[in-house]
Amino acid sequence: MTISNDKELEALRRIGSVVARCRDAMVKHAQVGMSTRELDAFGEAFLAREGARSAPRVVYDFPGATCISINEEIAHGIPGDRLIEAGDVVNIDVSAEMDGYFSDTGATLQMPPHDPKITKLCDSTRTALERALEAVRADRRFNEVGRILQAQADRGGFGVIKNLGGHGIGRGLHEQPEFIAGYNDPNDHRRFELGQVITIEPFFSTGPSTWAREADDGWTLLNKPGRRSAQFEHTMVVTDGAPIILTHG
Repeated sequence: MTISNDKELEALRRIGSVVARCRDAMVKHAQVGMSTRELDAFGEAFLAREGARSAPRVVYDFPGATCISINEEIAHGIPGDRLIEAGDVVNIDVSAEMDGYFSDTGATLQMPPHDPKITKLCDSTRTALERALEAVRADRRFNEVGRILQAQADRGGFGVIKNLGGHGIGRGLHEQPEFIAGYNDPNDHRRFELGQVITIEPFFSTGPSTWAREADDGWTLLNKPGRRSAQFEHTMVVTDGAPIILTHG
């Protein structure tokens, strides 16, 4: 989607605020001993109170309101009976629709006790997203974002999951552009356009993991055994200067 007027921007701001606040509330609500189904129900109730609908459920008939991924799960984890345990790495991805507009966001946390390696992983991934925003400008190349993300991963000694990345969004959950790489792709010559609505979402992994594989459930994307990953995501609007971040908390 490319924004054409202030009405569209305000609608996107509203749904962006909803998913951001839902994300932050779920992060605070998560606790050891809670099932991912319970955490998802909390998120679903939050969205309902705001008049929003789960985007993965509406668009893809996903078996949950949000995606909750733990430890070896990189993304698209199905909420269920799995209990959150001490030391678990938990990714919470919230996307929703309201009044015909979509927004998408995500964050990763570690349940105590904290492992310094996982703290570094999460901090590095979050920092990568913040730094990559500097490259999101009208007429700048997509691969400048990937270059920044890749450099941050390399500095921390982390791998980049290369088959997951950002995307267009707005009137649908996934729109053009289809894939904004989280690594340096010198062959990607596309450029950001003024008013374009996109997500940027780095996926970093411990070890040299570079590919997410689909689990038998047909939804969950898995890392290599023993690996852990982190993801942070914002929805934003491209401008001539700094992007308008729609999913700040």
